[in-house]
Amino acid sequence: MLKRLLLRIAFALLGLLALVGLYVATASALVFWPANAKPSAEVAAGVPAEVQAWVLSNGVHTDYVFPIRSATVDWLQVFPLRDFRAPPPDAEFIAIGWGDREFYLNTPTWGDLTARRAFGALSGGNRALVHVSYLRRAQLGRGAFAVPLSQVQYAQLVDYVRAALPQGQATPIAGAHYDNQDAFYEANGGYNLFETCNTWSGRGLRQAGVPVSRWTPFDFTVTWHLRAAVP
Repeated sequence: MLKRLLLRIAFALLGLLALVGLYVATASALVFWPANAKPSAEVAAGVPAEVQAWVLSNGVHTDYVFPIRSATVDWLQVFPLRDFRAPPPDAEFIAIGWGDREFYLNTPTWGDLTARRAFGALSGGNRALVHVSYLRRAQLGRGAFAVPLSQVQYAQLVDYVRAALPQGQATPIAGAHYDNQDAFYEANGGYNLFETCNTWSGRGLRQAGVPVSRWTPFDFTVTWHLRAAVP
């Protein structure tokens, strides 16, 4: 009886490991079959980027980084400073990411990560949030990847970000901050194993015509085809 139980546990663990391996292998393989691999007409013609954006990665999670103001959008009108404690007055950029509500709010540092929270995020069921920070240029260093965009591409990416907000409106989460320059907002959708912060980032880039893997559950699948660049 005990032997049979142990065999069942062993097979279950092997099955789980096989599924994890398949998940990682599929994501890694798709990196070599990117969407938008062919340069856009503007890039092929040597037309310089009209908007310089970035993807910022901490090794696990990715955010978009945009100039605060441009001809396309003034992000201060979308995410007003009154929602933040004390954003730097010399901020030039805004960082925007999407992720699991419980993980975002209860894991401000990696030291706060627990197996229960990680499993809860991956198993799904939690609502999502949008996380926004106003950043100085000096805060964009290692982990920044250049995303040169045309005005049309940038407008598509802006629309994609705004579509993550319920009714397109930014509703702040009262009292939710990591520091003085960030805020959290209600978001559409929910986080799970197949809908991660990085799949959200990658989907927006694909829709805007940026070369990126066809499935981006990990940070490297978002940044693989981008050029590391310090602003």
